[in-house]
Amino acid sequence: MKIYVGNMSFDTSEDDLRKAFEAHGQVDSVTVISDQYSGRSKGFGFVEMSNETEAKAAMESLNDSDLQGRTLKVDEARPRNGGQRGGNRGGFKRNF
Repeated sequence: MKIYVGNMSFDTSEDDLRKAFEAHGQVDSVTVISDQYSGRSKGFGFVEMSNETEAKAAMESLNDSDLQGRTLKVDEARPRNGGQRGGNRGGFKRNF
């Protein structure tokens, strides 16, 4: 099960997130999303756990809990809508 973790401190590392979730079961992967240009954390990430019972227990326990001074928002990850990103930048459409 893929789990969304939001409202993280910009200083939270993948290891920090892994440790928080490992208290509830086996963690398969952890990803903290970073800005592609600055490399700075965007304050959210994803955790994957293969055991659904452990994943749900982790979500219930960690949602609205404190990690490094921030109240985490934890929920099942939802797929992106259509894969569209950004839209028209600059407020106009170019026809080539």
